[in-house]
Amino acid sequence: MFDYQILIAEAFGAAAVVLNFIGYRQQDINRYRFISALALLAVSTHFFLIDAIAAGISCALACARNIIAMRHRGIQILVFFIAANLGFFIYEWFFLGSSWIILFAYSSSILFTVGSIILTSAVRIRQWFIAAESLGLIYTVLVGSIFGTVFNVTNLCSIFYTLYRDKRKQQKLDKATVELDQ
Repeated sequence: MFDYQILIAEAFGAAAVVLNFIGYRQQDINRYRFISALALLAVSTHFFLIDAIAAGISCALACARNIIAMRHRGIQILVFFIAANLGFFIYEWFFLGSSWIILFAYSSSILFTVGSIILTSAVRIRQWFIAAESLGLIYTVLVGSIFGTVFNVTNLCSIFYTLYRDKRKQQKLDKATVELDQ
């Protein structure tokens, strides 16, 4: 018997990957946040459908965080989302008896929250997100999420590519500056 729930879950995962790809190409930060929120909503649905509750909750919180961050940022937002992550972690750990692997999902979510709200340097945010995406990748592999894994891997590739591209651009500028000074 074919499991249509898995097919639907993977369709949401695929939609998340496509939306995220589109989101990363946006130049306007709020447009990026909005499209990224749609991707997070899709991947959250994917995780709930495959019973990966921690990732479903974390991505739903990230979706809400992106929408709120379009208008509001600050320490209160940071505290709220960290508290929400910790509250859901405690609920899942103590009341639902979830496996230790939820530590990866909630740690990833907290790192993304701190990076999104507190950090202001694009380079530092990308470096911070490498750790967050890596933790998310470990979780998605452990729960067997095909498109969750693709989602994390494509995000990591995008981050590494952007860091590489920016470093090369800076090196060219530095070289041009040195040549002008001579």
